[in-house]
Amino acid sequence: MLRLSLMLLTVMVGTQAAGADESALGWPSSADSAKASGARNWEKRVAKARGRRAGKPLGWAVPEKELLPAPPAPPSGKLHIYSLSYKTEADVNIYNEDGSFNVQALADINHIFKCRRSGLEHDIDTRLVTILSHVYDHFGGRRLELLSGYRFQRRTTSNHFHGAAADIRVPGIDPRKVRAYVETLDAGGMGVGYYPRVGFVHVDVRQPPSYRWIDYSRSNPDARDRLPPRGFKRKDPES
Repeated sequence: MLRLSLMLLTVMVGTQAAGADESALGWPSSADSAKASGARNWEKRVAKARGRRAGKPLGWAVPEKELLPAPPAPPSGKLHIYSLSYKTEADVNIYNEDGSFNVQALADINHIFKCRRSGLEHDIDTRLVTILSHVYDHFGGRRLELLSGYRFQRRTTSNHFHGAAADIRVPGIDPRKVRAYVETLDAGGMGVGYYPRVGFVHVDVRQPPSYRWIDYSRSNPDARDRLPPRGFKRKDPES
């Protein structure tokens, strides 16, 4: 009995000494690690709440392990999209029978995507058009609503400026469901943003890494960096 008591006392002293050694070397104990993890989670929740209250975006790069290992199979090619700016629509199939892109269909999409402020058109990235066809298929052939496509604007770093972004809605579908589905298509090189106050999803194609964000601000379509370059005069009277 005495021997067992001495063994237990030795183990307890050794454990305390090990803890002291870890502290002296700057190593966190298991209790400290748990506290630190909890603190980080709390900080994330606080940052998100502050962003929601202040109307600030919250963004993050997507780890490669969360992406698809390869692009998804091609969609049907069907796409019905309606421009809220111009009140016009395109109901097309982006593919020919041999699987190549249909030039006329892409031209129709370019027209739907034209800049609201300048009236100019731009070739829309076929990777983006393919994603939109996937969205059309997934939600049962519902017509997509386009809030913003190509933008001839002062801030040239925007993917909208390069014809590689679309702000969309799917009538009758919660934008969060649209966002969740679009994210499942990402094999690398995509941006997906959610705008709760306005109720739309931003989709773009870009150089890796992929990126996600939630923007709690009130979207301002007339922000200075979205206006056409200084000195530009619109010739097309359509607005």
